[in-house]
Amino acid sequence: MTIPAVDGARLLARLDELATYSATPAPGVTRLAYSAEDIAARELVAGWMREAGLTPQVDEAGNLLGRRPGGGAATVLAIGSHLDTVVDAGPLDGAYGVVAAVEVAAALRAAGVQLRHDLAVIAFSNEEGARGTPGMVGSLALTGQLRPADLDIPDDEGVALRDRIAGAGGDPDRIRAAAWPAGRLAGFIELHVEQGPVLDDAGLRAGVVTAVTGRATVDVTIEGAANHAGTTPMGRRADAAVAAARIVLAVRELAGADGVRVATAGHVELAPNVRNVVPGRATVGVDLRDTDDDRVVAAVARLRAAAARVAGQTGTRIDVAVRSRVVAAPAAPWLAGCVRTAVAELGLPCVDLPSGAGHDAQIMAALGPIAMAFVPSLAGVSHAPGEATRPEDLVAGADVLCRALVHADTREAS
Repeated sequence: MTIPAVDGARLLARLDELATYSATPAPGVTRLAYSAEDIAARELVAGWMREAGLTPQVDEAGNLLGRRPGGGAATVLAIGSHLDTVVDAGPLDGAYGVVAAVEVAAALRAAGVQLRHDLAVIAFSNEEGARGTPGMVGSLALTGQLRPADLDIPDDEGVALRDRIAGAGGDPDRIRAAAWPAGRLAGFIELHVEQGPVLDDAGLRAGVVTAVTGRATVDVTIEGAANHAGTTPMGRRADAAVAAARIVLAVRELAGADGVRVATAGHVELAPNVRNVVPGRATVGVDLRDTDDDRVVAAVARLRAAAARVAGQTGTRIDVAVRSRVVAAPAAPWLAGCVRTAVAELGLPCVDLPSGAGHDAQIMAALGPIAMAFVPSLAGVSHAPGEATRPEDLVAGADVLCRALVHADTREAS
């Protein structure tokens, strides 16, 4: 079988057009989940799906799915990513994987290639976790893992997730209907920009993902004693800011050869947060990631031990609470092999590597085999207006996806 190439010029033009669906001016892109810009972008992509011979539908969770029947296999091969962004993001994270998936479907149709499996092109809703909502809402719903209690939690603006979903055309009262049945998924392949510097630094044009990182987010709450900054002797203080600083340093020590791959204290708040008052309360938000879930669990235990030491040193009370936990998801060897074969056929210099960022693919692993392909992010920039990938690499990545999908259609795991 001759595997077609995607329309590279159209792929690039559509990425540029999609980037204009933003609540903020260029070069950044702000397309928060469930916003007017997000809904409009979804409609734009639905039109492209129709042109590619797919039948688009918005499910109960607000996911956009474009479907095409296969040639008799009872299961579905799925490709795609997400359309939503963080505030002032770049134009590629998520969006590239969706547009490339549509172009793959269009190329197969134009070449008269009939897959054995049904094909689903998916634009997942709310991967990023807009406004403090849970992330990966669409893929969690599609895999039957979205908790009913999550629907009633208010976001940072006081709006419940169920109201966001309903406002975007979903049906939160029937959210369970969005879940695919067990055994339905033959495989899911997600194409994405790397969001890190490995490929670009090494001059490589593609990456075959071995696993998507596991992640724990942890809130460390410190209770000290607020008091006058001018009259409270240094030895009499229960300074929550000092304790928080020591926690931040302790978090850094959780990463390394005997720890997790990365550990970040990315959120710190003080109260009352004024110059002339000893802080009485602090919170430190911690992010721990590794493809080995046992290392993440061990890091949380080490953080608890460090918090106990810091509390004793500073006269404070410290609580460590795990806020969320996502397990690592290894790529299915046979499906990653399809990606590797595609890369080799195109003669692209590549490397196997883990994904340090979370993706919908790791949620889809609950339903069936997953794989991911990366293209380079220039200078490793992502979630920022400077996010960019060379046009030729964007086109090559879409061709990798097309070939990997065709190979998966004939090499499904037994």
